[in-house]
Amino acid sequence: MTSDASTASPQDLFRRAKVTAADERTFLVKLLVAYALWALGAALALLAGPWPLRVLGVVLIGSMYAHWLELQHQCLHHSAFRRARWHRIAGIPLGVPMLVSYSHYRVRHLQHHRYLGTDQDSEFFGFDSRQPVTWGALVREALAFGRLGGAAADVVRAWRGSWTYDTGQIAPARKREVIAEYRMFALPIVAAVALVALGQGELVLWVWLLPLSVAVPLHFLVELPEHIMCDNTSTDVLRNTRSITGSWFSTWYTNGNNLHVEHHAAMVVPINQLRERHDVTLSYAKHTSPSYPQFFRAIAREAAANGRAARAQGGTRAE
Repeated sequence: MTSDASTASPQDLFRRAKVTAADERTFLVKLLVAYALWALGAALALLAGPWPLRVLGVVLIGSMYAHWLELQHQCLHHSAFRRARWHRIAGIPLGVPMLVSYSHYRVRHLQHHRYLGTDQDSEFFGFDSRQPVTWGALVREALAFGRLGGAAADVVRAWRGSWTYDTGQIAPARKREVIAEYRMFALPIVAAVALVALGQGELVLWVWLLPLSVAVPLHFLVELPEHIMCDNTSTDVLRNTRSITGSWFSTWYTNGNNLHVEHHAAMVVPINQLRERHDVTLSYAKHTSPSYPQFFRAIAREAAANGRAARAQGGTRAE
């Protein structure tokens, strides 16, 4: 059902909808496309041919690693399959390249939905959208490769039996799932070390390590628009969240993350059903953008303005 913006109300954004067989098929197609593009990237990266093709392969692989996390995000909300258990089965491998535990991400992310607009809000990837927008903060967060080291430390703690959840409450069953997933992450790490020891380090470099240099900043750019420069003191999703109309490509690549007001209003609704609610968002939400380029231009202007203000303040103090 498509809402007529002239007659729709904000409550139409919160309308629930179940996952249908068609929604399930749509998600499976997304998975197949994502894995096929990764395979193409791997073939190009490992091809003994012109280096531009190998670089293209690395970019494609890294782009898919970031895209896989958006597919995993849908699994977190149990909005991809009609049977709940399939979400974890599909979701775990999507996070392996970037060492993102499906169950850990799910617990933290659902808390983010619950506490958005309060002091208890804490997203899994750690970027604080309430901090001032500066070039330094943007670059630092875009290159936050330290999260990978933190995940590796979680792997060690899981095997030692010392892993604990440090952000609120976690059910014992969920904790066991998180520990099991972090322990599983030891397998690709050990396999990578073994390949290097056997003289196959080039495979690890081109298919995993170099693509991470693309995936980490790309994922940051996908997540950045969600709540930054919104009213982060409000619990009203129409004020604390942003939606971007975007193109078919950006909607596909972000797996509908651009429709973020719609998602926060009805987080268990299948992603592919959110577009029909976008006109309501445009009518009632405070923060919307027609495209990603316009959003990033606004971010650049804010960072530049904050930089000028900081320099002016520094000059005044010097006087």
